[in-house]
Amino acid sequence: MNILSIFGAAQGAVAQGLLWGIMTLGVYLTFRILNIADMTCDGSFALGGSTCAILVTKGVNPLLAVFISFLTGLIAGFATGIMHTKLKIHEILAGILSMIALYSINIRIMGRSNTPLLGIDTIMTKMQDQLGITPNVASFIVGVIFGIALIVFLYWFMGTEIGSCLRATGNNEKMVRAMGVDTDKMKLMGLMLSNGLIAISGALVAQQQGYGDVGMGTGAIVIGLASIILGESIFAWFNKRFSFYVTLLSILLGSVVYRLIIAIVLQLGLKSSDLKLLTAIIVVIALAIPVAKQKVAHKRAFAK
Repeated sequence: MNILSIFGAAQGAVAQGLLWGIMTLGVYLTFRILNIADMTCDGSFALGGSTCAILVTKGVNPLLAVFISFLTGLIAGFATGIMHTKLKIHEILAGILSMIALYSINIRIMGRSNTPLLGIDTIMTKMQDQLGITPNVASFIVGVIFGIALIVFLYWFMGTEIGSCLRATGNNEKMVRAMGVDTDKMKLMGLMLSNGLIAISGALVAQQQGYGDVGMGTGAIVIGLASIILGESIFAWFNKRFSFYVTLLSILLGSVVYRLIIAIVLQLGLKSSDLKLLTAIIVVIALAIPVAKQKVAHKRAFAK
């Protein structure tokens, strides 16, 4: 282990963090805006990666493959939404059922559990060839472009009448329903958009890592929550209320910070099998930071 190896790992971690950050934006929509812990995430992430991988191997344009992956994510979110809103299945159970079903669906899509993309043109490889840049730089550029574009879209969408109803549904569903808004439609729309974003992330990650795999989304919901909490905790230290746009940026930043922590700890000798334990510890620490800060503030107030 040396500084150069840590620096090299950090470069890749930043690029990965941006691509996974798009998934985190999707998780944020359900977890923070709709107040739903959507377990579909793990399956829809792999769905995006599986769909994109098989399409690219069939000669479909990599960008078009990402868009089609987005559509499959919408369908996955629609299935979860229908189970929850129409069949009245609990939101968590509905997500788990979708996640289980998607495992088999993803294998059906690829015809096997893994589809390699070695020697096949992807967004990243095309950029490397045209600009003469490294894989990490290409992934970073793609992550920045997609990340910023989707943040701008979400900021605009949440400012529309439909977006405002979506946010209000998460804040006070009964009040919004009393105002004549169909909250079931809002939930359905939110779940669809969330899983669409998650599928985009899966598609980009598959192109970046060079394969699509049915297990690539395992633990995605936990990673997303860890990234959200990290981003919020970092910005919470400033003691200010930030705009929704800055909040979305903090979510993307949280994903990058999470990946940096993982990369550095692995370079320090931690086994890859311990990553889930590390993720749990990161979430606990991130949740504890605001509480500790509040206690310190109370003590200072009493001291005065």
